[in-house]
Amino acid sequence: MAVKLRLMRMGKKKQPTYRVVAADARSPRNGRFIEIVGTYQPREDPSVISIDNDKAVHWLRHGAQPTERVEKLLKISGAWEQFTGTAPVIPPTPEPTPTKGYTAPSPAKPPKVVAPPVEEAPAEEASADAPADEAPADAEAPAAEAPAEGETA
Repeated sequence: MAVKLRLMRMGKKKQPTYRVVAADARSPRNGRFIEIVGTYQPREDPSVISIDNDKAVHWLRHGAQPTERVEKLLKISGAWEQFTGTAPVIPPTPEPTPTKGYTAPSPAKPPKVVAPPVEEAPAEEASADAPADEAPADAEAPAAEAPAEGETA
């Protein structure tokens, strides 16, 4: 008995959904089937593909021949790569090309980091906390104590 993996149409008029089934090759499209392998809903955005990969690989290993469309669905779901034992071929993503008015930032220039300005406490507030007799510790010595220019002590 020749087994095929194929789509079986379901759903309403103009709103198809499909079952992916393992069926005898001699039975009609919507006729008898052996086992349901998955479903395919092309009307959804994006299309919904739900395939039991273990069942699909089981039937492929036992000689089932997929139709062209089912083979594409099996590749999308990953069952075909399981069956063949190859890794999926993923094309490399191309570098984005500059468009009009767009310039790519050059990797040689690091971004500038600007530190926010540090605010210092005003001297008046600092002296208000200290007693009036004493000068702040960081203030300069009074001019009376320092010898004037030209005078010696």
